[in-house]
Amino acid sequence: MDRKTDLTRERIMDVARDLLVEKGYRNVSMRQIASEMTCSHGAIYYHFKNKAELFYALVEDHFSLLDKRMDEILEEQTENKDKLKKLLLGFIEFGLNYQSHYEIMFLIKDKEVLHFLNENPTKTYEKFANAIAQLSEKQLSIQEIWSIFLSLHGFVSHYLRHIVGFTEVEEMAKFHVKMVIKWAEV
Repeated sequence: MDRKTDLTRERIMDVARDLLVEKGYRNVSMRQIASEMTCSHGAIYYHFKNKAELFYALVEDHFSLLDKRMDEILEEQTENKDKLKKLLLGFIEFGLNYQSHYEIMFLIKDKEVLHFLNENPTKTYEKFANAIAQLSEKQLSIQEIWSIFLSLHGFVSHYLRHIVGFTEVEEMAKFHVKMVIKWAEV
């Protein structure tokens, strides 16, 4: 593969994502990313001034993808109850089809990067919580909405790295969403 076509911002982010998930933020350097890409680390600094900026770009990109998926579901012309099911199932589907993304978004807890994880997750969670509140047939408390999120997060976390993608557990995911809706009486 030609190095010029291979050394794009997106390719650097793909390689960095895999390394960060595998080794953790503290154990990955720009030199390691460059080595994995068989280029000089200086070439990576052309796109990102440091590892923190690269991590932030990943987080921003990943939450943007999840937000886009939620927007698509919320714009559908279906009944609220169907939209709610699709929203909950869509979260699980995203997490299991973009496992490396999900791990960076929700599971990396390194102190050095926690400040990068405050703004985007909060915005996305607020969008998710507001959608749940609007689509629900009853008024839900903050604790109930948070419990719904945690239930979905637990489902995704349980299957992470044990399956290839969503389709492997789609029926179980549908059942889980059905039970969450029944439990929360939404």
